[in-house]
Amino acid sequence: MPSTEKRAPLDWFKSSYSGGEGGECVEIAVTEDAVCVRDSKDVSRPPLAVSGASWSRFVRYAVRG
Repeated sequence: MPSTEKRAPLDWFKSSYSGGEGGECVEIAVTEDAVCVRDSKDVSRPPLAVSGASWSRFVRYAVRG
């Protein structure tokens, strides 16, 4: 059965390294249970939710290049 519980809107942000033009970035929102990631070009699509540990591993990998 689908949940009828109302959820608070997520507080989305993007990297300070992103340009001010918009449309070419990913945005993230952190919740108690997950890090949500979405494409700033199409915010109507559902975000990808990953665990905090998975997000940390991804960021460490990305920083290493």
